[in-house]
Amino acid sequence: MKTLRRAGLLVLLLVLARALYNLGSNNLDLKSVTYGNGLFVAVGGRGAIFISPDGADWTKQNSPTRNFLYGVAYGNNIFVVVGDGGTILTSPDGVDWTKQTSGTSRNLHGVTYDNGTFVAVGGTILTSPDGVSWTEQASPTTDFLYDVTYGNGIFVAVGRDGTILTSPDGVNWAKQASGTSDPLYGVTYGNGLFVAVGQGGTILTSPDGVEWTKQISPTRDPIEGVAYGNGIFVAVGWLGTVLTSPDGVEWTKQTADTNKSLYGVAYGNGIFVAVGRDGTILTSR
Repeated sequence: MKTLRRAGLLVLLLVLARALYNLGSNNLDLKSVTYGNGLFVAVGGRGAIFISPDGADWTKQNSPTRNFLYGVAYGNNIFVVVGDGGTILTSPDGVDWTKQTSGTSRNLHGVTYDNGTFVAVGGTILTSPDGVSWTEQASPTTDFLYDVTYGNGIFVAVGRDGTILTSPDGVNWAKQASGTSDPLYGVTYGNGLFVAVGQGGTILTSPDGVEWTKQISPTRDPIEGVAYGNGIFVAVGWLGTVLTSPDGVEWTKQTADTNKSLYGVAYGNGIFVAVGRDGTILTSR
């Protein structure tokens, strides 16, 4: 990744790598991306699954579902994908995928792995030690949850109406005061800080998942995803929005060579990869 330092701030340069296909009206959006086992995996509309070793060369994989896929994570030597209708897919290599029984028909939007546990969230909360056997957990909210992450010894899930939940184990959850009613679409952890993003350019930070502070945002466009890597936070959103921050507090709007909305971002193999509308993929360098 190529970076510049100006006035003590870390500035990330993002460039358009390429669109997977000229999907246009087919509306095959990519909603999420992760990195694991030397591979980027991106998922989206109509069960779409793409993989890449470097973020530049992508191949479409056979998928056992046509349901929309919203979240993907890697852990315990396995990729886990979640989507509409309680869809859960697993793969050891990103190539061969198996549909698992989730025990729910509710839509799932986010998934993460840490502390020996997969946690999937959406219209419910599910946990699994291996990505195959899933257990539904009690939730302290009826609000839909869009994303989940792990850091500082706890899971943090975010969702509709500014909902924030925390759990030490993925089983016992507590509702926290976020200070906003804006929907929160993405959350990550890095450099000792949780960062949550959402509607209206909302950016919240917390050192512990309990006490949250609203930060000044350089955009009013919805922010859909956020990731941390190489000492920098990167957030992405509608109409090609890309924001960067070295500390989660001071944010800078970057210029990306696309006006397509971006829904997910991940860091791996020394680069950031962002995915979005009509199969758009951006990479950092």
